[in-house]
Amino acid sequence: MRAVLQRVSRARVSVGGETVAAMGPGLLVLLGVGRDDDERQAEWLANKVCGLRIFEDADGKMNLSLEQTGGEMIVVSQFTLFGDCRKGRRPSYARAMEPQRARQLVDHFASLVRRQGIACSQGVFGAHMQVELVNDGPVTLLVDSQLARRQGGQAFAEPAT
Repeated sequence: MRAVLQRVSRARVSVGGETVAAMGPGLLVLLGVGRDDDERQAEWLANKVCGLRIFEDADGKMNLSLEQTGGEMIVVSQFTLFGDCRKGRRPSYARAMEPQRARQLVDHFASLVRRQGIACSQGVFGAHMQVELVNDGPVTLLVDSQLARRQGGQAFAEPAT
């Protein structure tokens, strides 16, 4: 799974002119699901995103997590995060998960965030959405569970034998 995290002072998602999600301070998460992703990646990513210390403390240092600040989250599914632009001029989306399974994993990710006590709303899966945000900082990060796995991330380490 790939997530683009944007620390925001506010964000809103609309479909067909109707607001489907809105929030104040927190994280807007653009979430892509790859063909090889499963519940383990969703769990690792939810824990990572909720625990990242990217919010300022009283001294102005990025030292607080979303959990600690009481911020909110909006999750917007975005298969284009798996667009491969290396060849030609039209991106290939062959590495993106098929829609039905991707929807399940996006919903699972959002439910894991909610279980951690964070208010989490979602865009509309598969819809043409308008996403508005005020990026705070700006702070924008890319988190990829597959990179963590390849680099021996703790959640994906092979069991000791």
